[in-house]
Amino acid sequence: MYAKQYEITLPADYDMGIIRKRVADNGHVLDDRAGMALKAYLVRERGVDGSPVNQYAPFYLWHDTAAMSHFLVGGGGFQGIVRDFGRPVVRHWAGVATRRGAARTAVPRAASRRLTALPEDADPTGLGLTALVERETDRLHALARRDDVHSAALAVDPHHWQLLRFVLWEREVPAEEEATERYEVLHLSVPGIDGLPDGRHW
Repeated sequence: MYAKQYEITLPADYDMGIIRKRVADNGHVLDDRAGMALKAYLVRERGVDGSPVNQYAPFYLWHDTAAMSHFLVGGGGFQGIVRDFGRPVVRHWAGVATRRGAARTAVPRAASRRLTALPEDADPTGLGLTALVERETDRLHALARRDDVHSAALAVDPHHWQLLRFVLWEREVPAEEEATERYEVLHLSVPGIDGLPDGRHW
């Protein structure tokens, strides 16, 4: 599993209704995309739920890197973003774990992202990172047992050594959730979600 996200930060006075209409008109296009587990069409609005910006920030989980590459550079869909907004930085992470939530059959309305730095490994065996990620995987499992979680994923950026936790919520992101970003979900495409392992990916 591979996680991917790009963030398009828009002017403070931007009409976010334009993004909402874009997703309403076109969000279904990837509902059956081969090689993709899910795409969450995410927005943040300035002044809402603590957001300092207006932002369109789609988040993807992919099964297949060839399908992901086709989307990005093979004319498989990303050209529409480049045409309309310019070419954004695309962040990507290696998948560590996914969990099916108790609210998997619901339509999620919110999402949270938590990005945390992975500290230098002080363990002389070099396995401190492994232990840390295993603890976070256990926490992900506990989180997914909540009755308002649709899905949860954990992934690692081995360039910047950051850990990503992404959660889809049935209604809103709970106040106590340790999120660095909180989003509204406008649409969710889930062509391959049932193929995600329920647990760690190694």
